[in-house]
Amino acid sequence: MVDLRHHGDREVAPGMVDFAVNVRVATPPRWLAERLAASVTDLAAYPDPGPARAAVARRHRRDPAEVLLTAGAAEAFVLLARALNPRRAVVVHPQFTEPEAALRAAGHRVDHVVLTGGFTLDPALVPTDADLVVIGNPTNPTSVLHPAKTLAGLARPGRVLVVDEAFADCVPGEAESLAARTDLPGLVVVRSLTKTWGLAGLRVGYLLAAPETVGALAAAQPLWSVSTPALVAADACSSPRALAEADAWAGALGPLRDDLAVRLRELGLTVTPNPRASFVLVNASGADGLRRRLRDEGVAVRRGDTFPGLGPDYVRIAVRDFETNARMTRILAKLL
Repeated sequence: MVDLRHHGDREVAPGMVDFAVNVRVATPPRWLAERLAASVTDLAAYPDPGPARAAVARRHRRDPAEVLLTAGAAEAFVLLARALNPRRAVVVHPQFTEPEAALRAAGHRVDHVVLTGGFTLDPALVPTDADLVVIGNPTNPTSVLHPAKTLAGLARPGRVLVVDEAFADCVPGEAESLAARTDLPGLVVVRSLTKTWGLAGLRVGYLLAAPETVGALAAAQPLWSVSTPALVAADACSSPRALAEADAWAGALGPLRDDLAVRLRELGLTVTPNPRASFVLVNASGADGLRRRLRDEGVAVRRGDTFPGLGPDYVRIAVRDFETNARMTRILAKLL
């Protein structure tokens, strides 16, 4: 049985060089940290989501009624599992495992569509009678970016289409994002601020959907589940300044990711083609044993066998700076 609750943070021990967790290093930036520190003076009052909700709505050119702030993307998946009653839920794998874990915890049966090869989506693989479909874009752990047109083609009346865009801001201009689309029936877009802004410990994200869907999910959400500091972060990270910084980071990420992929291929490892997120997926015979040997050398990478559709011959490696990437691949070369 695949451990759907296994995540990259479980690979990392104190003092290890972390290639397992997909959080941008050197974050949060100072200006954001200062905003968060200042927010503690307001902790006596209950959280007010209004300003942050409006800021997120402006960012995506949506109505505030189409925004629900959540305690990270993970809470969004739990709310979907609690509020919906799908007859046939389908999760497109390999992908982030929390959506399936949440659905199963809520008592729903989950069917898989497993992508292979280059992990690109063939819409014909998705059953026509699926009334809930979950897919990531770009996808964790494959780093594959699906065309928006392809994903939009999965939307239809009577179906909820959940697109996990936790890594969408890794792509310059957020190309292929569906976040601004209001014309697609049943579309729910889930976003996270964890990865780009280094806020995993704060738990902040949101979802975008039709007002009636947002209302149903909000009814399943505990009161005040998003803290005041998290709301400040959602507001601040939706500002023009923050969006410009995130887009500049996405532009700088590309050369780092390409450099890492080249180094890995030169070692004879197979890297999933055209990665677009802040990590690459590596396939090699005996990869899990290599992961364990890297761990002995003080380097953490993410095991692949806890993702449905993958196995022990896969590992996910986060993109770091040139020097850190080079250090890790030198260690790999020695082990190989």
